Amino acid sequence: MTDFTPFEELLRSSRGLLEDAPFDRWLHAQELFAEKSYREAAVLLTELLDDSTDVGHELTDVRLLLARSLYHSAQLNGAIRVATELLEHDPNEPYAHLLVGRSLQRQGKADEAQPHLRLAELLGGYRV
Repeated sequence: MTDFTPFEELLRSSRGLLEDAPFDRWLHAQELFAEKSYREAAVLLTELLDDSTDVGHELTDVRLLLARSLYHSAQLNGAIRVATELLEHDPNEPYAHLLVGRSLQRQGKADEAQPHLRLAELLGGYRV
């Protein structure tokens, strides 16, 4: 049996009470992604964004994980759309450029992918 600290026990015992809270849904989406349940994570993250009143950069992490989930579940047009929306808020986000570039590559659009892949390498050191 695993021993949990009192704080961990408190978190575990309150999980069901918080399941509708945005932060708890965010944590659940991260768990789904880690378990490679990309489609399920994408659904949860889309709902989280739809329910959000934020219109700015505060949801960058949510948008980025959504784009990654869409990419890994081969929903390439969705990955491009979400990553491009993220780039409208933060044009220097290297991973978003990488996702757009890789998605375009997988669609056979190597010429369109190159600028994004170069920016991903320059801004974030991603080797492409």
